[in-house]
Amino acid sequence: MTFKMEPSKEQVMKWIEHFVPQKDLFFIEEEDLKKLSEYLREVLIVPREEFFNHSAYKEIQMVNSYLYWHISDEAKLVIVAQPDWITNLPEQRKREVLNIQYKMERGLIFPVSLFSSTSSLPEEYIVEEKMDKFFIIQQNIWTKLPYKIKESAIKEYAQLWDSWTNFDIPEQTPAHIKKYANKFPTEAGSNCLSATLFAVTGQEWIIGEWVHANTFMIGLERANFLPINDEIKKGDVITWVNDEEVIQHASYHIDNNLFFNKNGQTFFNPWKVTHLNKLKEEWCEYEMKVYRKNATCY
Repeated sequence: MTFKMEPSKEQVMKWIEHFVPQKDLFFIEEEDLKKLSEYLREVLIVPREEFFNHSAYKEIQMVNSYLYWHISDEAKLVIVAQPDWITNLPEQRKREVLNIQYKMERGLIFPVSLFSSTSSLPEEYIVEEKMDKFFIIQQNIWTKLPYKIKESAIKEYAQLWDSWTNFDIPEQTPAHIKKYANKFPTEAGSNCLSATLFAVTGQEWIIGEWVHANTFMIGLERANFLPINDEIKKGDVITWVNDEEVIQHASYHIDNNLFFNKNGQTFFNPWKVTHLNKLKEEWCEYEMKVYRKNATCY
């Protein structure tokens, strides 16, 4: 049976606390820099390539909040600023900078419709595009919003990332998986590959890691999982790979076509029990490969 899960109040509090990074980032084109030249004394201007290779800006929550992978190729520079910089800009310049963030497809932009009340949203932080309105979130503004407004908005936003509908945990589910199944993380980083390796190995600390494809394959091989051409069975691992044989997703088969699964690296993506049909639908553009533990290996 399916049901709708809910994050705990404690989890939502953590989401609200950590969702908006302490540093404000503004992605701009080179020509935008000229318009802002007299307001840049208190900020850092970082070239795009240097920014994305800079260890200080690779923290996982910053990556997830600002949606680095969505940023437009037109963004050649990044303004790194303290939270009061945007607040202190003249209103016209502030609106221009915030409109540019929407254009650059930066994260921390909510449809206004996600907010239960709009009376607390400063008008200059609202961008209107094609009859839709979007609220550009910055640290100072987020801090000042009433808690109930933030709670409602972030719960609505979380459901844009992942459905809260899932299956009951099967009775035969291993105990270590039951502990996490159908629950939300409070920190970013855990992804589908770490969740699957955790299910395979039982090593609890692994579930909180951000595991990449090659690390995952080494872990799978060390756990004596081998590729097979067979119908899936209890305890199998399924991966989905692209044309270059790079893993795009992985999941652990509990039994009866029900899987222990995590769809992404954000804390909005729960560890949950889902059905094979749903996985096939979501990852249909990729080739499916099955791995099974080789019982003859020790």
